Amino acid sequence: MQLAWQKCLGDVWGPLLTVDLSHSHFNGMEGVYIIWQGNGPVIRVGQGIIRDRLSAHRRDTDITAYQNLYVTWAPVSAACRNGVERYLANILKPRVGDAFPNVNPIQAFLPWPWQMI
Repeated sequence: MQLAWQKCLGDVWGPLLTVDLSHSHFNGMEGVYIIWQGNGPVIRVGQGIIRDRLSAHRRDTDITAYQNLYVTWAPVSAACRNGVERYLANILKPRVGDAFPNVNPIQAFLPWPWQMI
């Protein structure tokens, strides 16, 4: 599945703690997301209402214990979201989280730098 992974203004990966979640871009945005440590491991993958999920993760000390965090997100229909999240978890092996959907994975194109996995 081709996904439209999102970046911030200036075509840069957004820092988790400073992405402007109040921006209208996030109105009604539902899909999947990846949080990673700059030049490091994937910390969390997930799905849902992007604004709400990222807001919650900003307050999660299991996630914010890691420094230099970035985030990207992609719109995904509700019908495919569980499978895409399962695929991301299987491939990226995030450090935080283990309650991923028990469904068949739906292969999705990953954003750089994970395209070569």
